[in-house]
Amino acid sequence: MSSSAILPVGDGGILEAVRVFLGSLWQKKLIDVLLVPLELPSGGNVVPAIVSDPSKLKMANPLAPIMPLNSARQVSAITRASPSAERLGVVLRPCEMRALIELVKLKQVSLENLLLIGIDCLGTYSAGDYGRFAQEVKSPASDFLRKFQEGKEDPLLRKACQICEYPVPMNADLVIGLLGTDLNNSILLKAGTVAGERIIGELGLKKSDAENREAAITKMVSEKAERRERLFAQVRKDVRGLEKLMATLATCVNCHNCKTACPLCYCQECFFDSSVFQFEAEKYLGWAQRRGALRMPTDTLLFHLTRLNHMVISCVGCGLCTEACPNNIPVADIFRLVGDKVQKDFEYVPGKSLEEELPLTTFREEELPNIGT
Repeated sequence: MSSSAILPVGDGGILEAVRVFLGSLWQKKLIDVLLVPLELPSGGNVVPAIVSDPSKLKMANPLAPIMPLNSARQVSAITRASPSAERLGVVLRPCEMRALIELVKLKQVSLENLLLIGIDCLGTYSAGDYGRFAQEVKSPASDFLRKFQEGKEDPLLRKACQICEYPVPMNADLVIGLLGTDLNNSILLKAGTVAGERIIGELGLKKSDAENREAAITKMVSEKAERRERLFAQVRKDVRGLEKLMATLATCVNCHNCKTACPLCYCQECFFDSSVFQFEAEKYLGWAQRRGALRMPTDTLLFHLTRLNHMVISCVGCGLCTEACPNNIPVADIFRLVGDKVQKDFEYVPGKSLEEELPLTTFREEELPNIGT
């Protein structure tokens, strides 16, 4: 799809232009409800919310540099049991959109009656950093965009965002484009599907050729790739060998927060939360007697390795596993390093295509011929 249009930026600024566009979807009766980040009245926090009243869009803020959770999980919660009866629009960042596509393949999301609206991602802060940033500036979204336009390196960006190679949404019906546009005057609206083309036509927006977009995307991806390779080199050094890996994971308290935050850990009942790992006192004492000492809680390394094995092929690198860890274990760094290698081996980019099957659910006789030789 190649249709692109201009969303004009008026005196209200970029955020107001986005809100006006989202409101126009209601006015044209293209959606009934919308999942979008909203600013809480208390200030300093932005969370996903299902909006049924268009007047609430005055609190919508998909430009705020914060992602407290991966909203693909919320779309799954809404649609998994049965498709939405109403036309549901969802505003998602690129890693959320990619996670959503993976969940569709895993039969955890229905796309029926969904309008997928992606937005270019310039990066996000941790919840704590965003809270402090929001208290210091008048308009967090505008100030963040201003820093980006000035080309300043932002040390507050989460590490996952600093190395993300996919800042542009894939598989969205519509993409709100921030890269390669003069954000003082306009925002790009780009169609990714036939449905998106039709909506641009119905909204009657001025067409655009988006001539600077690809160059801006290429520049950003190149810069992030350099940071990613430096990070991977450091992580390899830090976790190479069982002893170093165990030392890195030593502060794990088995809270399973990383599993809860991960958009792709979708099992309704996790094996590690089951009675299998509820042992009698004699078991613990017997193991301690044989080994001389028993690390508590037990099986933390097994938990991380099992989770890595289960979902690394679909890892989209959102980094929320590390954000959720109470002890700041670099779970995301390890998963990204392993995921990068595994995904390259299978020539698979998670979330890139709905038609491309998950490698571990299919078998091809000619696949991986060099293994074991």
